[in-house]
Amino acid sequence: MANFPTHIAAGTLASGSLAILTLAVDAVSPENLVGVTLAGVLGSVLPDIDLKDSRPARAMFAGLAVFFAFAVLFSVAGRYSVAEMMILYVGTLIAVRYGAKWVFFKLSYHRGIWHSILAAAFVSFFTVAVYYQLLGRPEAVAWLAGGFMFIGYMTHLALDEIYSVDIMDTRIKASFGTAIKLVDRNHWGHTGAMAAAAALAFLATPSSKLFLTNVSSPTMWSSLHAQLLPRPGASWFGINLNDVIARARHLGPRVEQAQPVQPAAAIATGSINNSPTVPAAVPADAQINPVKTIP
Repeated sequence: MANFPTHIAAGTLASGSLAILTLAVDAVSPENLVGVTLAGVLGSVLPDIDLKDSRPARAMFAGLAVFFAFAVLFSVAGRYSVAEMMILYVGTLIAVRYGAKWVFFKLSYHRGIWHSILAAAFVSFFTVAVYYQLLGRPEAVAWLAGGFMFIGYMTHLALDEIYSVDIMDTRIKASFGTAIKLVDRNHWGHTGAMAAAAALAFLATPSSKLFLTNVSSPTMWSSLHAQLLPRPGASWFGINLNDVIARARHLGPRVEQAQPVQPAAAIATGSINNSPTVPAAVPADAQINPVKTIP
């Protein structure tokens, strides 16, 4: 069986991937997408609610206690005094947090009905009903939340089955086959109760017509296919790879260009003088005075 952090990590990865796909086709507004994604993460740890004193069980019953306490408080607001509402609020907290938890563990066991596809269907329908009836979300958004819950739930069951195979010792553990099952064949009473609960939850859900129409729309799938990868020649993360390669080639290692060879200066020896001949200076006393013409 995978541990709690592993289930959280896998559920977050699965729900986050679905959220990216949903956001890419603009199927739901961002403010609704947050709540839908959280439903998927919750589903990834929910099957371990039947594990007594586990973190999912404690967190789940604590959350349910707060949820139902506020639901009762809001339903009786203005009808009773402050003292009476306080008693109802605290009483509901205690009843759900401890009473319902005690009854739940008396009627369940680990890897029982909660590790089944039937339970995944129940919690998905229940999620749809809660999002629509209590949280006031649109029909399609509520069903999307239920879909995220179902996928997160099934991610947990699949991960438990994977951990039932000891790859290092190449053997299959005794727990293999108990994580993913359609129903609990060892306790048909639990199976019947879960089936009845799933049916009641389904009756509380809104119409799924709009959700199914959007999910099966060819336009949506075409849009998703077009956005899976950047278009040919487009940039990744705002960076054009072709431009980067061209710039790298242009700014490659600089090669020092050879300087042109200057011609060597003329070499004078005792016998060869390559410099231009310069007339020798005439001594001053040897200068000849110009002859004056006598008229």
